[in-house]
Amino acid sequence: MPACTADFTSLRFSTRAIPERMRIPMWREEFGRCVVHVDIEPSSAVPFHVEATLQALPGLRTLAWQGSPMRFKRSDANTVDGDDSIGFVICSPSKSQLSQRGQEVELRAGDAIGLLHSEPAIVTYAEGLQFGLSVPREALTQRVTNVDSLTMRPIPRRAEALRLLMAYLKSALKEGALAAPKLRDVVVTHIHDLVALAMSDCAPLGESSASAVVAARHSAALDHIVGHFQDPELSLEVVARRQGISPRYLQHLMTSSGTSFTECVNELRLQRAFALLVEPHSSAQRISDIALEVGFSDISHFNRLFRARFGVSPRGVRSAGRLLAESK
Repeated sequence: MPACTADFTSLRFSTRAIPERMRIPMWREEFGRCVVHVDIEPSSAVPFHVEATLQALPGLRTLAWQGSPMRFKRSDANTVDGDDSIGFVICSPSKSQLSQRGQEVELRAGDAIGLLHSEPAIVTYAEGLQFGLSVPREALTQRVTNVDSLTMRPIPRRAEALRLLMAYLKSALKEGALAAPKLRDVVVTHIHDLVALAMSDCAPLGESSASAVVAARHSAALDHIVGHFQDPELSLEVVARRQGISPRYLQHLMTSSGTSFTECVNELRLQRAFALLVEPHSSAQRISDIALEVGFSDISHFNRLFRARFGVSPRGVRSAGRLLAESK
């Protein structure tokens, strides 16, 4: 089912409700030939299934899908659509094979590569979640020289620019930034910058002040904080070391976004504590244990922060939650 605004389109395709005998023909025709302009062949005898989402807006297309192993073939007949953009394929979760201009490349999980949409190509995907981007050639030629020579060059998953790009994409897609008119132009520009950096095998980015690098490093740091805020040992120094940057630079990234590292961590911990306090199944758990579970080692400090944040004590929230449960 498509979802559209004036300059943003989201297309979704699913075989879930389609009879098995019709799945491959409909996937080939409705999504392969009509939407992404490739010929698709399944590469496994198991029952075919796929869930796919394409988002398109000026300057960027993203394609994410999960399903059976398959082969995408962009032939000479497909290239008459005039699409001269650069495809950027991120290999996941296992190996993929690609061929273009007489070159054969095998990617490992997490690696990436650029492809020319203006020329024939074949990509064979394993089963699982897959992701790709399409960026206008002009956007990359403004940022790197001889972009054609940078295609069909594997980019290892540990490459710094690729890791930053993936962290930034994860944040942008999760928050729906591409569908937000006030954000999308900046987000698309940042993605162009990061794709160019990843394809050009640039020098270490360090503590760059470039807006795309700053935004991507901030997204990567937030992603780490969200995943580890319950660890009482989490600190500015720990996250900075994980990101390969200095604590001072990380603190600058955080404060420039409107919150400090400590405020960000405390907010996540307090929100999680609030959720636990109102859950009926946690009523037997002591409040001090909940405080420890979410990452606070000082119970008095937790109580003060909680009251300042929510205007009521943890005990008050728990009591209100019980009354609400009993009234249902």
